[in-house]
Amino acid sequence: MPEPPRTDEGWYVLHDFRRVNWAAWRAAPEEKRRRALEEGVEYLTTHEDHDGEGWTAVFSVLGHKADFMVLHLRPTTRELDTLERRFQQTTLADYATQSSSYVSVTEASGYSESAREYFSEGETADTGLQRYIESRIYPDLPDAEHVCFYPMDKRRDAEYNWYDLSFDERADLMAGHGDIGRGYAGKVKQIISGSLGMDDYEWGVTLFADDPTDIKELLYEMRFDPSSSRYADFGEFYFGRRFPASDLSALLAGDPIPTDGERVDASSGERGLYGDLDALGVDLDVPADAHAVLVHSESDAETVEEAVDSLRGNFEHYDSHLLTNVLATDEETIVVSAWTTASAADTASGFLADLPGVTDTETGPLGGGGDGAGASDHDDTAQTTEDEIRGELADLDIYAGKPHGEDVYAIVLYSEADGETLAGAVDDLSEGFDRYDTHVRTAVYEGRATDRHAVVSIWETASAADTAAGFLGDLPGIVARAGEESGFGTMGMFYTVKPDHREEFVETFDGVGGLLADMEGHRETDLMVNLADENDMFIASQWRAREDAMAFFGSDAFRETVQWGRDVLADRPRHVFLA
Repeated sequence: MPEPPRTDEGWYVLHDFRRVNWAAWRAAPEEKRRRALEEGVEYLTTHEDHDGEGWTAVFSVLGHKADFMVLHLRPTTRELDTLERRFQQTTLADYATQSSSYVSVTEASGYSESAREYFSEGETADTGLQRYIESRIYPDLPDAEHVCFYPMDKRRDAEYNWYDLSFDERADLMAGHGDIGRGYAGKVKQIISGSLGMDDYEWGVTLFADDPTDIKELLYEMRFDPSSSRYADFGEFYFGRRFPASDLSALLAGDPIPTDGERVDASSGERGLYGDLDALGVDLDVPADAHAVLVHSESDAETVEEAVDSLRGNFEHYDSHLLTNVLATDEETIVVSAWTTASAADTASGFLADLPGVTDTETGPLGGGGDGAGASDHDDTAQTTEDEIRGELADLDIYAGKPHGEDVYAIVLYSEADGETLAGAVDDLSEGFDRYDTHVRTAVYEGRATDRHAVVSIWETASAADTAAGFLGDLPGIVARAGEESGFGTMGMFYTVKPDHREEFVETFDGVGGLLADMEGHRETDLMVNLADENDMFIASQWRAREDAMAFFGSDAFRETVQWGRDVLADRPRHVFLA
C-alpha cells in the first residue's frame, strides 16, 4: 500500500455562508432591523479576536451563492459548534439564512524532506521550519481585501488515481505545485484545511489577496500543473471582500464597504462598546457589566443637550438608569447613556435615536459578551396564534382587531401599586411619550374584582409599542405583562359606554361574571375602569387554555350580550387576544 504523508492539525475552521432574504429585510419593522444590526455587529465584534487562540472575520460575497461569509477559526469543535448556534439566536439570523457551509481543520503535511524531520521527531531544530509549520496550522488573519474559497479532492479514477501513486511521486508533484505558489509570495496568502470525515471534499482552500487578479493568475497557472490538471477536482468557488463588522448596516443598505468613516479598526480586538468609547476618549465610571447606548450626532452640543435634558428627566425615574451624558468633540456630538440591563438600554436607544442630527446609534454591553438570544421564534409563533384566533372569532362574527382600528398596537401591564401613585408615574411618562407622533394614549385602569391596576399604552407602530414597554415595565408595582401570565389571556379593550347606560353595563357585566364563574377552564375576569374616564371600560379575562375561552365566545350567552351591547356602547368594542 502507498505510504500516506504525515500531517499535523491546528485550529478547526467553519466557513459560514449567509444569504439575505432581501424582501423580508425591506419589509421588516424599523425596530426589528435595528435590533438585527445591533445583535449582528455585537456577535461579530465580540468574536473577532480570541486572545490569540483563533479569530473571526466577515466578508461580503459576490454573486448569487451567498451575500456574506463569516469565517471562524477555533481550537475546538465545541467552540465552532457554539459559534454557529449562537448566530442562530440573533435577530439577524431571521433574515440571513445559511446557504452553505464548510467544516475543516488547518493542516500541514510532510511531503518535503525538511517537513519529514518535523513529523518524524515531533519537533525540529530548524526554527524557520518550526515557524512555517505553526503558521500553517495556527494562521493569522491575512491583512488583505479579497478572499477566495473553494473545496477540492484528489482524483481517483481509472487513469489518474492520486492515492495509487507512490509517496515519492506525490512528493515530486507537490514540490512543483509549491514552486508555483512561492512565485506569488507577498501577493497571495493561503489557509489549507483538511476535511476528510468533516465535509464533502477532502480539503478546503482559502486564498487572500489585495489584488483579485493575483488569485486568478495563481490558480490559472496551477491548472496547468500536473498535480491539478491530472489529479484535482474542485467544488464551487466563492469570492468576496473583507469588511469590518461595524459596516454590517452598510452591507445591508447596499452602500459601499468598507465605509470611509470607520471609527474603530475591525482587527483591534476591543470588546463591546468600550473600544468605541476609548477611541473617543470617554471614560465611564459605571459597573463593568453595564449596557450602554452610544449616539453620534452632527448637531451642535447645545442643541443636543437641550433635547437630552427632557429625556433625562424621564430616565432618572428608573433605578436601571446609571447616567446619560453629552460630550462635544471637534467633529461631532456624542451622547452616552448607561443602564444596568440590556432591555433598559435597548428601550432607551429608541428614544435617543430621535435626538437632533443623529447619524449613528450603537447599543450593547460595555464589556462585550451577551448570549445574543433573539425572540424571533416566539414572535413568529405568537403572530401565527393571533392570526388563528382572529380567524376563529371572525367565523363567530366577533371583531378581533386592535384597539381603534388595525393600525395601532397596545401594551398592557398589571400593577399592584395604588392608583394615585401609579397614575402620577404614568403622567410623567406620558409627557415624554407625547413628544412622539406614534403615541396614541396611555391610561390607568382600576379593577373592580381585584386589587390590581392595568396600564394600557396605545401606539401606531409595533416598534414604538415595544420600546415603550421597556419604560412601562419600570413603573411601580408591575407584576405582569398581559399575555405573559400562565394560561390564556384575552382582553376586550375600550368598551366606551354611553353615559346614560353605564350602570346598566356594569350590572350586565356582573351577570355575565356569574355565568363565567361556572364555565370550565375559567380562572378570573375583571371589569377595569379608566381612572380618568369612568365610561371607558377594560375587561381582562384569564382562562386555563385557549379552547376554554373560545368555547365561551361561541356560546349563546356571549352572543346575546354582544347584541345587547350594540345599543349601549358609544363605539364598537375592540378585542385583543394574547396567548
